Amino acid sequence: MDSKLLPELISLTFEAGETIMSLHKKPTNFSIKSDNTPVTEADKASHHLISKTLEKLTPNIPILSEESSEIPFSVRKKWKEYWLIDPLDGTRDFIDGSPDFCISIALIKNNYPSFGLIYSPINKVHYYRLPDQTSIKLVDNISQKLCTKKPKRWQNIVVGRYSNNNKGLKNHLKLKTNFETFKLGSALKFCLIAEGLYHYYPKFGRCSEWDTAAGVCILEGAGGKVVDFKNQPLVYNSNKDTLSPAFKAVAY
Repeated sequence: MDSKLLPELISLTFEAGETIMSLHKKPTNFSIKSDNTPVTEADKASHHLISKTLEKLTPNIPILSEESSEIPFSVRKKWKEYWLIDPLDGTRDFIDGSPDFCISIALIKNNYPSFGLIYSPINKVHYYRLPDQTSIKLVDNISQKLCTKKPKRWQNIVVGRYSNNNKGLKNHLKLKTNFETFKLGSALKFCLIAEGLYHYYPKFGRCSEWDTAAGVCILEGAGGKVVDFKNQPLVYNSNKDTLSPAFKAVAY
């Protein structure tokens, strides 16, 4: 990805974030999709804006968004490079009035994220990583490099706000000692591990590739690692579905 594109993407996600925030305090009407997840007008508006802008900025790169019409795997599997977008990650948080939602954009190249950008509309904070570079936090045009922090004696474990009762997660945490759990929605969990606030994020249960891609890229650019429970890296666009396996995000 050309680094000259970054300011355009920063501006785009800020604009999409303002669109989302304009709908945040209004009564939230939502519907339930076929996969039993909610979708709001904010999801749709953000999707439309991001997709249309990326089509203009990078007309030769295909786009897969959570709110896209279904694209057959027979078509997707031929892609060597594509944008993978969650226009509003943490829709349940958005509906419930929690601040823990974000916009996630990743560029997938050869089945792995080479660029990741996550934007928190409420906090107006960008997290991003350009290919093969250190991850960055951007606030008020001031940037700082991100670096994970290894736990010394006590581990801060972050889990999903709506998935913390998952049986697999409960059994996994029974094997841990000297830790405290925190609940947080959306891909912001990856970013806060990258910042050094948390140390570990285990994920069991349903999770889609657009939920993880940008966060994986950002965390790995800060010194962390994301692998499945066989210690293998996540792979993108290699199956008919778009689901990620159970995984663990770790500060090193």
